[in-house]
Amino acid sequence: MTDFGLPLPRFHLAMPVDDLAAARRFYGEVLGLEQGRSSESWVDWNLRGHQFVTHLAPGRVRPIHNPVDGHDVPVPHFGLILTVVDFHDLAERLRNADVEFVIEPYVRFEGQPGEQWTMFLLDPAGNALEFKAFADDSQVFAS
Repeated sequence: MTDFGLPLPRFHLAMPVDDLAAARRFYGEVLGLEQGRSSESWVDWNLRGHQFVTHLAPGRVRPIHNPVDGHDVPVPHFGLILTVVDFHDLAERLRNADVEFVIEPYVRFEGQPGEQWTMFLLDPAGNALEFKAFADDSQVFAS
């Protein structure tokens, strides 16, 4: 819920991929997202209630990196803020699928405002994803 008592709006995000079959395997089988509508050039995914779309776009530019907490974070990236239990379940699912992490799951900003579990990985097209979890959800926007 928002501060106004209204439901949070869902986001729509479209990302380029160079192989829709690889995107279907990764997002559908590895991450376990439900597939929605699709065509020969795009696939809709249910990203926990948000509309995430993979669009066929060969020859895309790869991410750059910025330093955060001693790690090179790929930019741009997207992902979800999960519960701690869901974060660790997803990390195990990714390990079992032999997904290579850009940044292995670890606690970022330990002992500081905004302490969080985080992990980074790339989809088959090189799009960077971050999944994170806060032990104290009120710290999501801590400064």
